[in-house]
Amino acid sequence: MRQGRYKEAEAIYVEHTTSARWAYTLYPGYYVKQGQDDTGEYFLPGGGDEAGRVEKAALADPWKSVMARKSDGVLCVVTVFNVAACGDDTSFEHRKLSIYGHDSFQQTLIYSGRVGNKINIGYREFSNNMARPAFNNNVEYDLSESAIIGYKGAQLEVLDATNQYIRYRVIKNFNATAY
Repeated sequence: MRQGRYKEAEAIYVEHTTSARWAYTLYPGYYVKQGQDDTGEYFLPGGGDEAGRVEKAALADPWKSVMARKSDGVLCVVTVFNVAACGDDTSFEHRKLSIYGHDSFQQTLIYSGRVGNKINIGYREFSNNMARPAFNNNVEYDLSESAIIGYKGAQLEVLDATNQYIRYRVIKNFNATAY
């Protein structure tokens, strides 16, 4: 079980490999919106496992963003010299993307197995995608006493548990997260 903070960002999803002139190649995936002006909307690769990426040819200028041009919906790569290298492809779609940001705080319960009537659960806190060592704990619960277990405000009803898996129902998630 996991609880934490995330933000919802505007993004585009590029469905297939796209070229911007001879110099740049945009690969499929998400590009997260960074801003906009009268000319277009500006994006950078992002979105975790499904992040897009931009590759430049050896002689091309370094790039700084991807632009969806407002006038015709064409994707362009904007260089560090503010030159737009545009292709002729418009096959992308606007989407909302859930992102765990750099200020994210996560609480997790991790199932570690069963010995007799007792199950082992680990609790971990993560801040900025790093485990917080002072906030790790392993707890053992005796199911012969109760099938309801709880930790840090979370409550679960254990429906079935073996050494390999646990099946449970969430009664209550963690308390409100705090920094």
